[in-house]
Amino acid sequence: MAMRNIIKIDEERCNGCGKCAKACAEGAIKIIHGKARLVSEVYCDGLGACIGTCPVNAIKIVQQEAAEFDEEATKKHLEEIKAKPAPSSGDFMCPGMMAKKLKPKESKAGEMIDGSSQLGQWPVQLKLVSANAPYFKNADLMLVADCVAFAMGDFHQKLLKGKAIAIACPKLDDTGSYVAKIADIIKSNNLKSITAVRMEVPCCMGIVIMAQKALEIAGADLPLKEMTISLDGRIIEE
Repeated sequence: MAMRNIIKIDEERCNGCGKCAKACAEGAIKIIHGKARLVSEVYCDGLGACIGTCPVNAIKIVQQEAAEFDEEATKKHLEEIKAKPAPSSGDFMCPGMMAKKLKPKESKAGEMIDGSSQLGQWPVQLKLVSANAPYFKNADLMLVADCVAFAMGDFHQKLLKGKAIAIACPKLDDTGSYVAKIADIIKSNNLKSITAVRMEVPCCMGIVIMAQKALEIAGADLPLKEMTISLDGRIIEE
């Protein structure tokens, strides 16, 4: 073990896009369970060729005690990869995390069909969405506490239609990286508006606070609209 430069991956910020794995000539990074992971310290030369490819700034170089870079072991590792290729390329992404634009169902007259899903994207979890996802471009962004859709029976019809969303639980989630993620979304897209939708319980105010802090970090002159939903699904404050 020695003190040396080596990459560190912030798994909270990582969206599993796989670009870093493709950029690493030593094969030191692999996408495991939808997140970029350092396979072994001995394969990482610490030069950081992967850093510039990360769209969410989840990789940095740190100096810490680590196993020394082993060129011979790395060559053998690359030969093994070449001899037994993975079923997909370095651009691999867990299918459940791939950014997709969805088309909500409408009648021939362009009217919303009662009871139809108005979800226009995938994924929806704040932890999983990419700040560069196409559905955020020029969008009306709605940050939603994840209990809202369960309490509000007409959530799709009243709130979701035409919105790009990111959902989170401000009480149970580890929200440390969420503010930075929201700020990245704001800075990377020409948003039309931003709305924070919370439940009436006090702990749910966190979704609003996260949005406020993100706007400050992004330095965006974008008004924040707040909306509160009662436990029985009514809009009680706008």
